[in-house]
Amino acid sequence: MKVFVAGATGVLGRPTVRALVEAGHEVRGTARDAEKAELLRSLGAEPVEVDLFDPEAVPTAVASSEAVLHFATKIPPIMRMRWIGAWRENDRLRTVASRHLVDAAMAAGARVFVYESVTFIYGEHGDEWIGEDGSLSISSAALKSTLDAERETKRFTESGGRGISLRFAGFYAPYAKSTLDTIRLARRRMFPVPGDGSNFFSSIHIDDGATAAVAALQAPAGVYNVTDDEPLRMRDYAKAIIDAFGLKPPRRVPKWLFGLVGGGPAKYLLSSQRVANARFKEKTGWAPKYRSAREGWQQIAQELPAQEK
Repeated sequence: MKVFVAGATGVLGRPTVRALVEAGHEVRGTARDAEKAELLRSLGAEPVEVDLFDPEAVPTAVASSEAVLHFATKIPPIMRMRWIGAWRENDRLRTVASRHLVDAAMAAGARVFVYESVTFIYGEHGDEWIGEDGSLSISSAALKSTLDAERETKRFTESGGRGISLRFAGFYAPYAKSTLDTIRLARRRMFPVPGDGSNFFSSIHIDDGATAAVAALQAPAGVYNVTDDEPLRMRDYAKAIIDAFGLKPPRRVPKWLFGLVGGGPAKYLLSSQRVANARFKEKTGWAPKYRSAREGWQQIAQELPAQEK
């Protein structure tokens, strides 16, 4: 299949391109500069330079594609996530760029459109498992925009194609800045556990996210959760990190203080979200390599260069 990947050199895009090529697909992906273009060539893909906010340029880039994957994001660093302004470009990628990519995919006659959504949009669910029909809790523009992109994806389905929104759990990857920042904070005992840490946190290793993206090309239209098999309570998730790197236990902080310091994003880290992946596994046959963050973080520790640990 001829596949176009927007955000091809990003945290999820990079391993997805590799997995697509290994699966025998012909891949073209966006690259902003010469270095990233060379990265895509090394993975076996053709680099494309295009402004995703340009409605005239996007159709040319997407032309002849049979599938379009919208994985372009601009997630701010952990220490800036509380600032609304830090999310502006990411919001535009989810709204404006999504519209342009869906229009271009329809014009190209593509059969599949896949969007990278997030599980953070689910509200507080305690210990219950959350399926795709679980209630949502949207209180920030940073999450409202992902629903805008999901609506654009549904528009692709309504035009006769298969629009697929993949609601990914929290990523971790050996090259992701957020993962490296998390490790550095954990080393300083500054990656705190709010309250008793009993709330569930759902996550997924980036390599499993990539194989899910490839599996999605054959999935029926709809919304799917993509997470590992065993979401952990926050205290156990933190323990998975410190065990992997041999660190001291994290500090506990009152929930009110965590919310005050963390700003808007802290609300979603305080919520208990035990997200289920059963629908996606049933429809595609996909399964994560790393059953939980316990195994996944051990792999991260093994893969990271010594200077990053």
